[in-house]
Amino acid sequence: MAGDALIHDPRGGMPRLLEIMRRLRDPETGCPWDIEQDFSTIAPYTIEEAYEVADAIEREAWDELKGELGDLLFQSVFHAQMASEKGLFSFDEVADTMSDKMVARHPHVFGDESRDKSAEQQTADWEAIKAAERAGKAQGGALDGVAVGLPALLRAFKLQKRAARVGFDWPEVDQVLDKISEEARELVEARESLPQDKIEEEMGDLLFVMANLARHLDVDPEAALRRANGKFIRRFASIEAALAEQGKRPEDATLEEMDALWDAAKAAE
Repeated sequence: MAGDALIHDPRGGMPRLLEIMRRLRDPETGCPWDIEQDFSTIAPYTIEEAYEVADAIEREAWDELKGELGDLLFQSVFHAQMASEKGLFSFDEVADTMSDKMVARHPHVFGDESRDKSAEQQTADWEAIKAAERAGKAQGGALDGVAVGLPALLRAFKLQKRAARVGFDWPEVDQVLDKISEEARELVEARESLPQDKIEEEMGDLLFVMANLARHLDVDPEAALRRANGKFIRRFASIEAALAEQGKRPEDATLEEMDALWDAAKAAE
């Protein structure tokens, strides 16, 4: 086949990847699994690959980052190939759309505006341009366009950030802390007397305010929780290692023993 030389060219770059994707989706000669996929079945993999990129960066695993970025790029190629098959758009159009957006959003680099402005002013200009783009898409509400498919914690953060732009926000961190105390009390009350769906609702309210606190403290809540997850994994692994030296597994130890080992791992850090 004409594309075989390109497919096996180790320096084929982007054209090679696009041809590989096209061949994988070929209804007669492609891979049955790839052929069966659609946008909705591939979307979870896209999200997963984005998080694996973030994980490699968090761990400073630079030798892994190239491969993780490739995996994420492949997701874009996959979606673009399916769109092309439906006559919606091509990969080149995806690239052109992004290029147009970046040029339009950086008039201080690609236009006549001065670069002599602070990072804060550039951020404000960026948001103003995005607001104009949303208006052009008939997204009139302040919260329009915050993707439903985002992780819930990140979406809460973005929704509150949008609301704050139009003045719907607590001016002081102490007010957010007071609200957290209030929501925690309501959760305790719900746990004692209300059905499970109300307990879930109160738990959601508490998490929502926690995301708002992160915004007020200029902390990325997803990054903070990823770090906390990593810390928990490290310390629990220390517990397992210490117990293994004693010929034990966690299920063989008491909570008091594991708490003591946790404190030791914490002190060692």
